[in-house]
Order: sequence, then structure tokens, then C-alpha cells
Amino acid sequence: MSTVDPILSTTEEEPYSSSDYSYDNAPRPCSKGGVKAFGGLFLPPIYSLVFLLGLLGNSTVVLVLFKYKRLRSMTDVYLLNLAISDLLFVFSLPFWAYYAADQWIFGLGLCKIISWIYLVGFYSGILFIMLMSIDRYLAIVHAVFSLKARTFSYGVIASSVIWLVAILASFPTLLFSESFWEEGQISCKSKFPNNSTTWKVLSSLEINVLGLLIPLGVMLFCYSLIIKTLQHCKNDKKNKAVRMIFVVMIVFLVFWIPYNVVLFLEALVELELLKDCTFEKHLDYALQATETLAFVHCCLNPVIYFFLGEKFRKYIKQLFKTCKIPLALCKYCGLLQAYYPETPSSSHTQSTMDHEINNAL
Repeated sequence: MSTVDPILSTTEEEPYSSSDYSYDNAPRPCSKGGVKAFGGLFLPPIYSLVFLLGLLGNSTVVLVLFKYKRLRSMTDVYLLNLAISDLLFVFSLPFWAYYAADQWIFGLGLCKIISWIYLVGFYSGILFIMLMSIDRYLAIVHAVFSLKARTFSYGVIASSVIWLVAILASFPTLLFSESFWEEGQISCKSKFPNNSTTWKVLSSLEINVLGLLIPLGVMLFCYSLIIKTLQHCKNDKKNKAVRMIFVVMIVFLVFWIPYNVVLFLEALVELELLKDCTFEKHLDYALQATETLAFVHCCLNPVIYFFLGEKFRKYIKQLFKTCKIPLALCKYCGLLQAYYPETPSSSHTQSTMDHEINNAL
């Protein structure tokens, strides 16, 4: 396992009797000192960078939504909750960065809370991306029905369900996370009782099913029908919408599939279907790399769902002007223009995503 794997890091205590095994027949432990040393150097700067970029990008999203969008549509509700889930996720990273560099010094309470917050943000972020796909599917494939279905109230209800699922899925981590001495230092890991191998395998399967297979299946279904619908639109701008859909899908696959594949291989190791110390070491290195790659995705969500939109770029420029940031040079270049909050002109106000869809069509 990686030096810091808040999701699956576990430990187990098994009684040992000197009469059970002879010294010569006892299995030799697989030393992973090099993996821990690598994680201590590699993870802290990456975690810190992801924390800063994720905090800046998602905080900007929240500010823009409250200041300019005023949360009037289902899409805006989903975008706000996606940003909040990413903020929860990145909030835990400074703790894991310090833990990777040294040891856990924050006590049992924070061990449980930070591990739980981390996993709640992990699950909710992916599930809200799935909801965004469903929202786009309704807006394009079932445009007439979506006028009634895609409301603020239904958005709040759907978001509440997602948060409930994420909290329940993360509850075992809150329950079993422990802070304890291990190999001369304090660790913060999940310490499962009795048959810990079963718990670890179930945790890995839960992450793969809830964190990849279900969202990916929903996204493939939604985007395939969206593309099919766009192909029947006699509009030159449909290619732009199709390209944006492919960007969302490819980014999701590139950043999450490698991590889930490694977690699946880790489950096979826990089941002792794969037994090789060298392979385990390589797998631990791969876990650190792919886990970090998956973390970066939370920084890209604002780019994918907002910064590609012309309207949102105007909101950002207006936000900078409101905050009186010294961008006089940009003013002279004509990059900043006054842009004011949306005011409802009809009973159905377009969301940022609807605006982009309509422009594309």
C-alpha cells in the first residue's frame, strides 16, 4: 500500500505463537521502505499543489454562482454541490501531505474526521459529475420534458440523495479509522476487526463499483444518446457540443480508470491471488501515482464545467473588477468589460450549461 492511502490503508493484528511456525519456515515480510521514502518525497508537494489549485478554482466557482447566477436552475445546484464536494476533498489534502512527509500528529478525532471528509468528497464529486451527465441528457434528448423536470427543487432533492449516498458509503471509514503506533511512528489507517481481508476487499470493490462502474455506465448511456441526438441537428455548431462531450468523457476516463485498476489489483493481493513482493512494490508505486492523478481531476472540474463557457469568463472578469484586483493593464487591453448578474426575464432562466448547449446547437 502507499504511504498515504486514506481510502484503503489498513492494518491487521494477528496473534502469533512461536510454536506455530519455525524461524526457517516463517514467511519473510515484504520490505517496502523504498516505497515509503518515495511517497515522503513525491506526495507532499503534489498534494499541496492540488490543494492550492483546487481551493482557488472551486472557491471561484462558488463565488460566481452566488454573486452572479443566484442559483435559479437545477444545473446551478449541481455545479455548486460539485464545487463543495471538491472543496471537501481538497481540505483533507494538507493533512495527508504532512502525514506522507512525517507521521500522523493530529490525534484520533481528526484521523476519523479527515478520513471521512476525504471519502465523502471523493464519492460525492464523482456522483455529481454523473448527475451533470443526466442533466445534459435531459436538456438535449428530452428538451420538452426537461422544462418540468429540471427545476431548482428537483435539483435540491437529487443533490440531497447524492450526499446521503456519499455519507453512508463513507461511514465505515469514520467508524474504523484509528490513530496508532506502527513501526516506530503514528499511523492513521482503517483498522478493521476480525476478518480484515474481507473488509479491505469490500472497500476496494465499493470504490470500483460506486466510484467508477456506475458513474461511467450512466455517462456512456447519456452521452451516447446526446451525440446521437446532435447528429440529427442541422447546425454547424453541433461539432462544438460533441467535442465538449468527448473532452468530459476522456478526461474522466484518463484520470480515474488507472486508479481503479490499481485498486482492483490491490484487492487481488489482499485475497492472496497475487503473491510477489516485487509486484506488490510496483503496485504501491503505481497506487501513489494513479491516486495523485485522480486527485488532479478535482482541479479540472471548474475548467471542464465552467471556464470553457464564454459567460463564465465574463463573470470572472467582473469578479476581478469587483474585488478591485489591480488589472489596469487588462482594462487598457480591453479584456475586462462590465458584466452584471443575470436577471430573470422569463419563468425559465437558462443556466450556464444551458447557455452553452444552446450556443452549440
